[in-house]
Amino acid sequence: MKRVPYGVLVFVLILGLVAVDVLADERNDAAVKAAESWLGLVDAGDAAGSWNEAAELLKKAVTEKQWEQALKATRTPLGKLVSRKLTSADYSTSLPGAPDGEYVVIQFATSFENKKSAVETVTPMKDPDGTWRVSGYFVR
Repeated sequence: MKRVPYGVLVFVLILGLVAVDVLADERNDAAVKAAESWLGLVDAGDAAGSWNEAAELLKKAVTEKQWEQALKATRTPLGKLVSRKLTSADYSTSLPGAPDGEYVVIQFATSFENKKSAVETVTPMKDPDGTWRVSGYFVR
């Protein structure tokens, strides 16, 4: 049996880790883009549009009317968006109170007219058609 040099094995392992990191980055990037696009609808006050673009999980949890009321109650007192900066994007296949699936929990450091320092948590999930859509939104 021919022996493979140690350096070659280390190189192959490193390539494998880099490939995994690239796939994770691409997945997280796609989820962040979906979240940012969806937040654009929320920022514009388009509750119907944000509900229509949401994940099936969110749509099954609340009606469009309930979503509109909840969004209005949450966002209107905050005023207009001043700034938003991505602070984290963490992939998970299991979240409390949600079915197993593919999720990216994204947090933004956000400033609004009436709340200078807020944290927005947006959770896109990969829907059955392979598209990342928002399944949860929370501001604190």
